[in-house]
Amino acid sequence: MGFQPANNRPTARDELLARAFRHALEAAAEYEGATAPNPPVGCVLLDIDGNEIAVAAHRKAGELHAEAAAIALAHQAGVVERIHTLIVTLEPCNHTGRTPPCTEAIMKTPAREVWIGVKDHNSSVVGHGTEKLRAAGLTVRFWDELAHPDAPMLEAAAKRLIAPFAKVSRYGLPWLTIKQALTGLGSMIPPAGQKTFTSPSSLVLAHRLRKRADAIVTGSGTILADLPEFTVRHVTDFPGKRRELIILDRRGRVPSTYLDAAARRGFEVVIEQSLDAALQRLGTAGALEVLLEAGPTLTGAVLATGLWNEHYLIQQADAAGGDDRVIVRRQSPPIPPLS
Repeated sequence: MGFQPANNRPTARDELLARAFRHALEAAAEYEGATAPNPPVGCVLLDIDGNEIAVAAHRKAGELHAEAAAIALAHQAGVVERIHTLIVTLEPCNHTGRTPPCTEAIMKTPAREVWIGVKDHNSSVVGHGTEKLRAAGLTVRFWDELAHPDAPMLEAAAKRLIAPFAKVSRYGLPWLTIKQALTGLGSMIPPAGQKTFTSPSSLVLAHRLRKRADAIVTGSGTILADLPEFTVRHVTDFPGKRRELIILDRRGRVPSTYLDAAARRGFEVVIEQSLDAALQRLGTAGALEVLLEAGPTLTGAVLATGLWNEHYLIQQADAAGGDDRVIVRRQSPPIPPLS
């Protein structure tokens, strides 16, 4: 399973590595929204023939990191001695926090090779995990070294996976996603008597965005017009997940009855005077991603700034029963550089 130079055709080993990396990304993505202030990370363990023997993800701050969780699964299955290669979406940590260093867990196994999706650009740990593993005699490679046509796409997915964590680590601000839906006539306002006009698939998308958010931001006008619940109903939410509901309400217009009802739905309700102040506070608290769901005035104002990172624009289907069109835009530069 040693490294081979790039060529025009991926080898069987390259195919096994690419498949394993996809599985590591999928495992991590299942926990987007559950891991703050830590990033979502996935890990796959391979034997010397490239067979997968364990797949795990970091599930929650304070619980095992992905590498340690995968190694624990290998111990439980009695296959730890077969570990040869680790595929991990983010550079293994080499410091003690709420859990021990993942480098130590790796070095206690017979692993000889580690493939990493992207470096950890937390300024206090950058590169240290790689250095420690190489000093111990392990071969450490990054994903852009793989001779496989899917390598750039998979590396990009790994970068997007940790982009909120990278932004908080570098700038102290959470990733800001905007969700906006437009009718066929270009309006954000639903027809009279309706609360929504989007297709079922768009509702699922909206609730997936809520699920991965640590906080939801809206304006007082949206509350007064629609009394939105902002809950995660169309997908399965993380057990015990508690989000902030931030309401920009300078004039104190939102009634206490709504605030009390939102608290009963599980939100920590916070009234803020400005989005800037809210994002600064959330970044300090370790929130990774914030979702803006608001009316046309607030949405337009935020889109005109440099505060946002991703914009999901849902355009109503032309025909009843059809799927809406979804356009995803990213602010330039969309992701803090990770190389």
